[in-house]
Amino acid sequence: MIKSSKSILTLLIISAVSYGQFGKKNIQESIEQRAKDYENIAKSIWGWAELGYQEEKSSALLKKTLSNEGFSIKSGVAEIPTAFVAEYGSGKPIIGILAEFDALPGISQEVATERKPILGQAGGHACGHHLFGTASTAAAIAVKNYLNKSKKKGTVRLYGTPAEEGGSGKVYMVRAGLFDDVDIVLDWHASDRNAANPGTSMANRSAKFRFHGYSAHAAGAPEKGRSALDGVEAMNNMVNLLREHIPDGSRIHYVITRGGNAPNVVPDYAEVFYYVRDFNVDILEDIWLRVIKTAEGAALGTGTRLEYEIIHGNRPVLANDVTQKIMYNNLTAIGGINYDRKEKKFAKEIYKTLRNPSLDLESASEVQPYEFRKGKGSTDVGDVSWMVPTARLRMATWVPGTSAHTWQAVSAGGMSIGMKGMVNAAKVIAGTAFDLYNDPETVKNAKKELIERRGPTFNYYSLLGERKPPLDFRK
Repeated sequence: MIKSSKSILTLLIISAVSYGQFGKKNIQESIEQRAKDYENIAKSIWGWAELGYQEEKSSALLKKTLSNEGFSIKSGVAEIPTAFVAEYGSGKPIIGILAEFDALPGISQEVATERKPILGQAGGHACGHHLFGTASTAAAIAVKNYLNKSKKKGTVRLYGTPAEEGGSGKVYMVRAGLFDDVDIVLDWHASDRNAANPGTSMANRSAKFRFHGYSAHAAGAPEKGRSALDGVEAMNNMVNLLREHIPDGSRIHYVITRGGNAPNVVPDYAEVFYYVRDFNVDILEDIWLRVIKTAEGAALGTGTRLEYEIIHGNRPVLANDVTQKIMYNNLTAIGGINYDRKEKKFAKEIYKTLRNPSLDLESASEVQPYEFRKGKGSTDVGDVSWMVPTARLRMATWVPGTSAHTWQAVSAGGMSIGMKGMVNAAKVIAGTAFDLYNDPETVKNAKKELIERRGPTFNYYSLLGERKPPLDFRK
C-alpha cells in the first residue's frame, strides 16, 4: 500500500527527532551532566600519582568505571598488568580512544600558586595523565551510549595505556597486535593551549648503561680498584664531545642514576640513563650506534665491564590530515576554557612563576590555528600512528605558558582549571567519534592517507626490540 505524502512527512519528522535525540549535542551534554563524577575520578588518580607500570589503583578505577557501563574488559594485555582494553558495540568502524594514567617521579605538588611538594609522595601528575585517562573514559562512555541508543553499527574501544613516560607502554600493545583491526584512533593530551593541528614528534630510544668495576679503599689501595663511576664519567665525556658532530635537531640527555655510596670506596657499580632523539628514525639509529661505541670505549679505557638495557623506544607521530581536520572542527565548535573569578586569580599568580611564557592568559579561551607543528617531545602514540590513522588534540588544562613536567602543571591539573579542560577534551573526542561513525567515506580516506604517508617500503619494527615490558624501571 502506498502511503500518503502526509504520512511520509510524519515518518521523516519522527525519524529526525529520534536521530536528534541521540545526536552530537546530546552526547556532549551527557558528558557535562556527569562532569562531577569524572572530576572525582581524576582527583583520585591525581592523588595516587602512580608511576609507570605501577598504576594499579588508577587502572582499576578506570576499568571499574567502564565495566559498570557495560564495557567488556581485557586486563593485563601485552604482558603488562596495568594495561587493558575496554570494548563496547559490534562491527565496523572500530574507533579506538587512548587513555594514559601514569605520573612522573619527583614532581609532587599541592594545589598552590607556589612550590609546595607533598611530603611522602614520590611523584606527581606533571603531564596531566590523570585528566587524560579520565576524559578518554568519559568520551568512550558517551560514545557507547550513542551506539546503544541509536542502534548504530560500530565499536568503541578504549585502550588503557600505562607508562607513557619513559616506558613505551603503547609500543608493546602495538607489537602485540592490539591495534591491528582498528580503523581510527583518537588521542589527546593535557596542555597550556587548545589545538588540534597536525604535527609530529621526535623518535627516541633510551637505555640504562651499567658499568661493573672492583671496589677498594680509595685512599689505602686505590690501585686495586676499578671505578665503575669512571666508566660512567668517561662515557659522558665522550658523548658530550659527540654533540658537536650530530645534526642540529638531534637531542641527547642523561642522568647518573647510580654513582657509588661513599667517596672513600671505589664504586664497583654505576649506572647512567640515556635518551637519544631525532625526528628521523634512520638518523636516530645512527646516533644510537655511536653512543653505544662511547660506552664500549669507556669500559675498555677504565677496565670495567659494560652491560646495557634498552628501556624504551618511540617512533615519531605520523600526521593524518583527514582525521585531524574533523578533530579540529569539533574543537572549534566546543572552544577553549573560560576562567571564573577565582580561576583568573589563581592563573595570574601561577603566571608570575613562569619563565618567559610564550602565551598570554587570554589564550586559554582561544583555539590555535590549524598548522603543522613539530613537537620537541616524544610519545609512544607515535607507534600507534604508523599503524592506524590517528587524530590528536591538546586542551588547555594548565595556565597558558606552563611547560609540561613542572610543578605548575601538577597544581593547575589538580583544580578546576584542569577539570574544565578535561571535560572539554571529552566532548571533542566524543564529537569526533560521532562524525566518523556517520561518515564511512572519511574512514576510508584516512586509511588511504596513512598508506601514502608511510610509503611503499615501510616495514614496522619497534625501536625497543624484542624485550619484554620493563615493569620495574621506576622502582
